[in-house]
Amino acid sequence: MCSVNPGHQTRISYNFLLLIILQVGLRKVEGVWPLPQTFTSSTERYPLKPQTFYFGYRQQSAAQQGCSVLDVAFKRYFSVIFPGYTSGNDHLRCEGKAFFVEISVDSRDCESYPKEDSSERYNLSVADGQASLNAETVWGALRGLETFSQLVYQDDYGSYFVNKTDIEDFPRFPFRGLLLDTSRHYLPVSAILKTLDAMAYNKFNVFHWHIVDDPSFPYQSRTFPNLSKQGAFHPMTHIYRQSDVRRVISYARMRGIRVLPEFDSPGHTKSWGRGQPDLLTSCYKRGIPSGTFGAVNPAQPSTYQFMMSLFKEVSSLFPDSYIHLGGDEVDFSCWRSNPYIRAFMQKMGFGVDFPKLQAFYMENIVNITSALNKTSIVWQDVFDYHEQLSSLSVVEVWKQGCYLCEVRRVAKAGIRVILASPWYLDQPGPTHNWARYYTVWPLAFTGTEDQKRLVIGGEVCMWGEYVDAANLSPRLWPRASAAAERLWSDEKQTSSVDNAFPRLQEFRCKLLRRGVQAEPLHVGHCKHEYQGV
Repeated sequence: MCSVNPGHQTRISYNFLLLIILQVGLRKVEGVWPLPQTFTSSTERYPLKPQTFYFGYRQQSAAQQGCSVLDVAFKRYFSVIFPGYTSGNDHLRCEGKAFFVEISVDSRDCESYPKEDSSERYNLSVADGQASLNAETVWGALRGLETFSQLVYQDDYGSYFVNKTDIEDFPRFPFRGLLLDTSRHYLPVSAILKTLDAMAYNKFNVFHWHIVDDPSFPYQSRTFPNLSKQGAFHPMTHIYRQSDVRRVISYARMRGIRVLPEFDSPGHTKSWGRGQPDLLTSCYKRGIPSGTFGAVNPAQPSTYQFMMSLFKEVSSLFPDSYIHLGGDEVDFSCWRSNPYIRAFMQKMGFGVDFPKLQAFYMENIVNITSALNKTSIVWQDVFDYHEQLSSLSVVEVWKQGCYLCEVRRVAKAGIRVILASPWYLDQPGPTHNWARYYTVWPLAFTGTEDQKRLVIGGEVCMWGEYVDAANLSPRLWPRASAAAERLWSDEKQTSSVDNAFPRLQEFRCKLLRRGVQAEPLHVGHCKHEYQGV
């Protein structure tokens, strides 16, 4: 994996920091994170007062009053911009010149869910004491509202201002994800919702929910209730009920975030076997069962009947068109020890080629989810073993090493790619190593333009071995913000760590003000320290 000298970004002179402080005082649009694609700004500024400020729809906009996503967003961003104030219509009767943020949306997609091809493009203009936000979809409007909220600042006397600004913006990659692992440590729904808030502030748009794994099965299935009864850490307190899942999906939708579930198999399934007898492979020792179990048994028809029923339920609950099927780190030793598995392999003509057996299993699972109109994502291992597997749609690269080599290999095979390997944040480390996540170049491989277009984005992965609700936020933020800008912004404009540092430091202070426990980047202070809200 490519990296930078971990001490490089700490050797910033105090003269340089002083210069940055002076620049921040001008409050240019460079303070927006992630950096917009194109912008112009000036020191001309306009005063804002919560009593005379409101959002509204342009008359010819496809989205009008009653667009739930935007109506809720207006109230949410009013409170973000003016902490301690509540938005309402009464303030319009107050004296003083009103400041309008006028919204225009081309398509009426207010009641839908964000999709893989949803436009997030927007234009934002602030001039003459008002702002104009134009977007193709409500999801683009949400991104523009986030940008506007970051443009607003306070002077030393507490007065609010926004500078004259013009922005044309859109994401560099359509898939900008963040993975949370809720199996190794259970994360309360409240912690997930707070993470979704922070994701929206960073313009992430995919929540990858690694909901079950070896340690626990917290997803409460209606079809197979014993999976969580027997497989969760606690069958009542450490589960996600169907209502919890719907709440997370709804909360994410209101922030323009897709929820992508992962049910990883055939490995990482020990918790599954506690509530579903005969699903896992019985391990043998000296020709007799040892009492231990390995990966899912791929030789039994009942396995696929179970998977069909489970994924039918999951597909009806999660509206996104993508589903993650895992397929990583399969231990073949149990399959190898089981005489019935070996006999099945001989019957199928696999010989002793266990990767072929895994390919057989994954092909069946992909076909099941395809029949449910879901696009499957698999971890890199599936591609490593089975490059010619015709059913592969999207491969997620996670293994350490030369990530560009792996991305190039998958793209060369004509398969879409998600990059994750440089953005594993579960291990603790000094916050100043954010630069190693910033200096990731997903398209810096030798290949054709068509191949590079197959790289649909990347995601930050927060595995749960050493992470629970107590340390989730400070371990994520602001290091995940470095990946957020890499996935949203133009590469040429964001190639300098030194230029990014003061903007990220300022953005970290904004996260604190919004109640996100983001770790400090350097010696200093924020005007608004974390208040635990």
